[in-house]
Amino acid sequence: MENLMQLKEVCLRLDSDFAIQNLTLEVKKGEIFGFLGPSGAGKTTTIKILTKQLNRESGEIMLFNKPIEQVVRDDYDRIGILSDTSALYERMSIEENLKFFAEIRNVGKGAVEEILKRVGLYEQKKRPFKKCSRGMKQRAILAAAVIHKPELLFLDEPTSGLDPAVTLEIHKLLRDLNQSGTTIFLTTHNMEEADKLCYRVGIIDRGRLIACGAPQDLKLEFARDEIEILTKEKKTITVSKNEEGAKKIQELIAAGDCLTVHSQEPNLEEIFLQLTGREF
Repeated sequence: MENLMQLKEVCLRLDSDFAIQNLTLEVKKGEIFGFLGPSGAGKTTTIKILTKQLNRESGEIMLFNKPIEQVVRDDYDRIGILSDTSALYERMSIEENLKFFAEIRNVGKGAVEEILKRVGLYEQKKRPFKKCSRGMKQRAILAAAVIHKPELLFLDEPTSGLDPAVTLEIHKLLRDLNQSGTTIFLTTHNMEEADKLCYRVGIIDRGRLIACGAPQDLKLEFARDEIEILTKEKKTITVSKNEEGAKKIQELIAAGDCLTVHSQEPNLEEIFLQLTGREF
């Protein structure tokens, strides 16, 4: 799979501190890449560098197979962005807002009806944006970001503060977008969200990339060298991942005394804690 963008030893200092330090990673065409870390880790700053809202101090960036210095307006028309500052016009209806963005993006009016149905807002399309619930607003803003079917979509904490039902709806939409060919760069501090959605993740802390890989690969890399077994008597037995441990598991299964077997892979949040010594 070819790279859609690539960063090599990118640095940016803000207020005498490094916001980004020697950041090296690549995002492959067609994947959902999760960029994980706590508030202030450098996630949003990275997006601003990639979208030319900030200039790096050093390092190399390739976007759409060209140096970022050569990326022009037409290239950025291939990109969609949803950030914490994204908003629509309060006094306009959802439909009016999307028609406005369709005109800016040079797409036909049919795209408005299509995206309204896709985000589940068709029945509410005449509602003024200011009278929408938080979940409806977030879906409408996302609709505006993807109305032109971007090749690359930057999402900065897209489900922050939303209830579980709305979050699930947005997750489904993101999977659908990805299946239709959109590459997604997702920043989040929600490790469970990243685990569900992302092909690969990078974990950033204090401006440094400290781990990168497929979620399952990272879990296996940091898994404990033990297996936990729950017996019928609700007793927990821990064995090592070796020949002796395998023999014990076989004995318990043969005796009908094994309820569950757990290989004790950590979740992404536990991996972060292990790497940094601090919580989110």
